[in-house]
Amino acid sequence: MIHYYKQLDHNIVLDVYSGAVHILDDVAYAALEHFGQQFDTSDTCPTSLISALSGRYTQEQIQGAYAEIRELVQNDLLYTDDAYAEYAKGLEKRSVVKAMCLHIAHDCNLRCKYCFAGADSEQGAGSYEGARSKMSAEVGKKAIDFVIAHSGNRKNIEIDYFGGEPLINFGAVKEITAYAEEQGVIHGKTFRFTITTNGLLLDDDKMAYINEHMSNVVLSIDGTKAVNDAMRVRADGSGCYDTIVPKFLKLAESRGQDNYYVRGTFTAHNLDFAKDVLHLADLGFEQTSVEPVVAADAEPYALLPEHLPQIYAEYETLAAKYVNRRKSGNGFNFFHFMVDLEQGPCVIKRLSGCGSGHEYVAVTPDGDIYPCHQFVGKEEFKMGSVLDNRFDEDIKQIFQKSNVYTKPDCQACFAKFYCSGGCPANAYNFNGDIDKPYAIACDMERKRVECAVAIAAALAD
Repeated sequence: MIHYYKQLDHNIVLDVYSGAVHILDDVAYAALEHFGQQFDTSDTCPTSLISALSGRYTQEQIQGAYAEIRELVQNDLLYTDDAYAEYAKGLEKRSVVKAMCLHIAHDCNLRCKYCFAGADSEQGAGSYEGARSKMSAEVGKKAIDFVIAHSGNRKNIEIDYFGGEPLINFGAVKEITAYAEEQGVIHGKTFRFTITTNGLLLDDDKMAYINEHMSNVVLSIDGTKAVNDAMRVRADGSGCYDTIVPKFLKLAESRGQDNYYVRGTFTAHNLDFAKDVLHLADLGFEQTSVEPVVAADAEPYALLPEHLPQIYAEYETLAAKYVNRRKSGNGFNFFHFMVDLEQGPCVIKRLSGCGSGHEYVAVTPDGDIYPCHQFVGKEEFKMGSVLDNRFDEDIKQIFQKSNVYTKPDCQACFAKFYCSGGCPANAYNFNGDIDKPYAIACDMERKRVECAVAIAAALAD
């Protein structure tokens, strides 16, 4: 399978199964367009190709282009066979839990209108449709004991502090972190911590602690003041932009503009989201991510199929400006445009993705275990409890066996080894099946992959 397209003044061909990326001249690209997905491996240039292109190129040029493509095919760099399908059939993963999302607070000091964690419930945003609650240090310590017990020989363990808003329960964060660091020494484990925050409660003391103990920080902000304050509001309806921007900038600088990122959400209300990404870069943030909202079609801010042409155009606009900024020396990183074309993730990661439900789990304030933070509150996916070390192996197996080859919609998709089949929570929420991907997310992922590869090609010039 191949995928070919034009972007940023390059003729780009992606060979799906080898991962090779080729930049072709115009005549070779025209030849490839002629063959499509079926290449003629004749010893000599087919007369059908010469006839099809003779009005645009000389016979010598056409024959040279054919020879170039044929050489790539012979070297297993183009039109390669699927080497993963058989491997996937016999894939017997024996997963260990290596990452855990601790829901430090099912409570929040913002009422973001698109919050997936109970935005429309009586309890409000951040509550996950249940009573507002905070994780005790004792439950958190039990979660650390659980991940150590279920991590096998895995040395490195990731802990994400999540909410709601984790900083409203920062005392528990510190006590759990200290316990994990202590237990890590005892059990030969190395813990890495990440915290996600809306920034309202950030102060110098918290920043100092975060810089000492957190390997990564996620800072929530949507872009310009107008866009951010339209969706990310306090209980009284006021925005948070003016409060959080100085704090976020200070934290980013204190971390040397590394090991953090500002993370935003774009909706139907700001389909011109490139300006929000560039605004964050202009403020001085070098690590950025702005993600599409995931919401039911009935929501006024939901992304719908009719929005896709504008979204595609916006990603292409952003890609061009991204390259120009990189080349002019004032570049920044944008999460969706960062792609490794040299090696990339291992085969198992390319096939099965984030590891939710078997390598990664979420723990609620009550100690209940779910496949990830987006499954929290769905009783059919409750996997057990850290309080008594219960872990549902049947649910674990469902997630462990899922991969791009168990998802029919992925079979003809050129981007499947970049997204690894997409988000299982989104698939379930929209289609009732973790193996049936959320279609709009797939459409946007394909465009982002095209942009990321085109950017890599343009920056290599």
